[in-house]
Amino acid sequence: MSDVGELDPTRLPIRQGLDREVQRAWSRLAAPGTWWTGEERVAIAAEGRNARSCRLCTQRKEALSPYTVRGDHDSQGALAQPIVEVVHRIVTDAGRLKESWVRSMVTNGVTEEQYVEIVGIVALVTALDTFDHALGRAVRPLPASAPGKPRKARPAGAKRGLAWVHMVAPQDLTTNDPDPYAVHGEKNIHRALSLVPQEVFNFFDLDVELYLKDDEIRAFGTEHRALTHAQIEMLAARVSALNGCYY
Repeated sequence: MSDVGELDPTRLPIRQGLDREVQRAWSRLAAPGTWWTGEERVAIAAEGRNARSCRLCTQRKEALSPYTVRGDHDSQGALAQPIVEVVHRIVTDAGRLKESWVRSMVTNGVTEEQYVEIVGIVALVTALDTFDHALGRAVRPLPASAPGKPRKARPAGAKRGLAWVHMVAPQDLTTNDPDPYAVHGEKNIHRALSLVPQEVFNFFDLDVELYLKDDEIRAFGTEHRALTHAQIEMLAARVSALNGCYY
C-alpha cells in the first residue's frame, strides 16, 4: 500500500501563463460580447451546461437522425427557444449539424453573428469545464455578469465561401476590425469564428496555453511543455476520436 494520499486538485501546480488565461477566460465569459450582453453570455453558458442532462437531446442523440425527434428542450427558461435549440445542439450533437439547420435558426431569429458568438461561448465553457474535470475539481460556479452593452460591430469584409456562415479572410480585415490572425495564425480553424473576431481571441488565447502556439506545434526540435510533442498529439488524437472530432 502506498502511503501517498490522493492528490489535492486545489493545490496542483499550474503554469503561470495557463493560470492567467484561465482567469481571463472566465472574466471574458461574463463581460459584454459583440452581440450578447454579459448577462446573456452567462445565461448561454449556463444553458450549455444544462444541455448535458436534457431529455430531448438524449433522445435525439440516440436517434438515427436528430431531425426526426420533436419535442421541447429541458431549458432553464432564461433564453428564447431558438437560442436554446442552438446551444443544446452545439453542446450535445455538433457532429450532425447541417447547413439547412443553421439557416432555419437564422429564420427563427438567431443571426449568423449571434450564432458564431454562441459557438465561441460554448467552446470556451467546454474547455474551462473540461480543464477542471481533468484536474479532478468540481466545475466552477459561473461568474456574475458584468454590466454594459454589446459592441455590435460586424467586420466589413465578411464573406460567404468556405463555411455555412460568413467569415473574414486576413486580407479582408479593415482598419476598424480586431486582427486575431496576427496573434494566432491564419488557418481555417482560426477563421471559423472570424465573423466575431473577439471570439477568436477569447478561445485561442486560452487554447494555445492548453495546447501549443501555432508556431510551436511544428517546432519539433524544442519541447515547450512537460509533455513531448508526441505525447500531446497522442492525447489529442485519442480525445478527438472519442469526441467524434475529425478536424
